[in-house]
Order: sequence, then C-alpha cells, then structure tokens
Amino acid sequence: MIPSLPTLTVRGPATGARAVVLVLPGGQVTSTEPAGRGPAWLRMVPFARGVARATRDTGVAVWLLRYRVRGWNEPALDPVLDARWALAVARGRHPGAPIVLVGHSMGGRVALRLAGDSDVTGVCALAPWIEAGEPTGGGDAEILIAHGARDRTTSAQASADYAERIGASFVTVAGETHGLLHRPLLWQRLVTNFVLDRIATARHGPA
Repeated sequence: MIPSLPTLTVRGPATGARAVVLVLPGGQVTSTEPAGRGPAWLRMVPFARGVARATRDTGVAVWLLRYRVRGWNEPALDPVLDARWALAVARGRHPGAPIVLVGHSMGGRVALRLAGDSDVTGVCALAPWIEAGEPTGGGDAEILIAHGARDRTTSAQASADYAERIGASFVTVAGETHGLLHRPLLWQRLVTNFVLDRIATARHGPA
C-alpha cells in the first residue's frame, strides 16, 4: 500500500528553527513500490547525522525525507511533489528560515529542480541524475554539484556541463563511484561545510 504522505526523520528544533536542512535520497527511474528505508535512504543517514552534529544546539533543523514511492515516474515526478510537500511543511513550522537542500542521485535531481523555490538558499547535489535538456531551478540559491570521477550510474560529464550552464560550482571527486563509499570523510566534509557556509551567509548576509 502506497503511503498517502512522505515521511520525515527530524533532528533539531520542532518549530522556530533558524535554518532547515532537507536531505533527499536517491531512487529509481520508474517504480510505484513504497519507498522503505532501503540502501538509497540509508546512504543519506550519515549526511543527516553529520550535519546535525555540526549544528547541534544552534537552532538548525535537519530533515531526512522518505518518499512515498521509489520512482521518479515521469511525468508525475513523484519525488519532486514529495519534496515540495516537505518544503511547505518547513515553511509552516519554521517561517522565514533559510532552507538548504542536500540530495544524492535522483535526490540531487530533485534538489536542483527546487533551487528556485522560496526560502531555498543552497543546493548541494551529489552525483545527481542529469538528463539532456534538464531545466534549471532558477532563483538565487548557491549551488554545488559534486560527482565521482568513476561513477558509471550517473554522468559526471553531464553534471559538469549542467553546472557550467547554470553557473554552479562543480567538484570532481577522484576515485569515487556512485555509491559515495570510497571517500566518505571527503563527502561528509564537503556537505557539512557547504551547509554551514550557506546557513551563515543566509543569516548574516554576503560579506
């Protein structure tokens, strides 16, 4: 049975946070199977925990989203709908708080699609799934795209081309594949540092 709503694992303040970090897992091209706590979701748990540790007692809420179903499911774009739902919940619980999106693979594609949504100030897309003609999210969010040089599941070249097209920062991670398992500390530092920078910039304004 497909859940009627996505699920959020929440760390940090329940209301009134000074910033929200929404973590988006990967998925499949097509699937209407319920999205459980499988490998794609579990892959993002260390990132959510790492950011939560780095922002402990600072008023930052860290959310890990579990989609209703596993697939992207063109033209329904189910994970985009689910992430938009999460953004609406974030705006309701934490009005005015800047939101930073962190996504892997399909979740990276979702994050990039939502870069122009209100209150989104940063997008960190890890090994995102980028198709030819991928639309830009628009808006003023700072965007970082990072991709493993040995990724054979999604294309590092497509990520680099997309980053150049939208004026985003791009990082190649040598020796890394799609699973982000060969250099976990590097990935964790990259994500955490990006999130901390975006929260600080959003709060205090550009230098």
